[in-house]
Amino acid sequence: MKSDVEELMPRLLPVDCGEGTEDVDLSGPPRNPQEYLRQVQLEASLCPDVVVAQIDPKKLKKTQTVNASVAGCLAAPVGFCPSLSWQQHQVSNFSDVRQSISKNRTHWNNHTLDDNVQMPKLTDEEGWKRFCLGETTYLGSSSSRLTEADQEPALDYSKVGFPPLLSIVSRFNQSTVLMLLDILISWFEEREFVPQLGRWLYALLACLEKPLLPEAHSSIRQLARRCAQLRSTMNSQEDENLPALNLLICLVARYFEQVDLADQPE
Repeated sequence: MKSDVEELMPRLLPVDCGEGTEDVDLSGPPRNPQEYLRQVQLEASLCPDVVVAQIDPKKLKKTQTVNASVAGCLAAPVGFCPSLSWQQHQVSNFSDVRQSISKNRTHWNNHTLDDNVQMPKLTDEEGWKRFCLGETTYLGSSSSRLTEADQEPALDYSKVGFPPLLSIVSRFNQSTVLMLLDILISWFEEREFVPQLGRWLYALLACLEKPLLPEAHSSIRQLARRCAQLRSTMNSQEDENLPALNLLICLVARYFEQVDLADQPE
């Protein structure tokens, strides 16, 4: 007579139990395929039909944190929101940039880097911050702007940060792109926007492949929300960082289809 389990889930493989499963040794490895199947059969028969988890109710009283935010962006102050035509134009330009990078990636990847370009190890987060942003910005010096002396040919990139040249970013695979986005966005969460950061964020977004991985969704949404937060504190439409913040929000929302974060023109 078949058991209730066998009625609901018929055996897919015929098993010759021989003298039965009573003498099957579960402590040792099976000696042949038949004995393996008999061990599986015996283990299944020993499992209870209903299993109840033993949970300590006291542990459930503590506050539990779930890091899954679906919050949208703060609305732009009156007069700070870009027009729909401006957003569409930026998305079109960005798409052209991505196509150009994809088309010429092999060429730039084979391009020899200058001797002074020493990229950090993948696990060196602090090194990547210095590499991308420069010590002046990373260490929070009083001024992150380039002086006339800094713009001379003998520019010290260790101080001002290396620009995201195609010969550099074309070498990054997707895991490196995501890692750098996470590092720079985390840095941005606690600091003000600077042009060097904007250049790197734009370049990394241009290298970010679609469809997005779940972790990429989270990172770029965090970026858009931070940009909107800073924008909401601006006092003037002439602020030099406003176009860059609007651009990053636009790319995340319009190009990467995070439409709930998109600016809605007035």
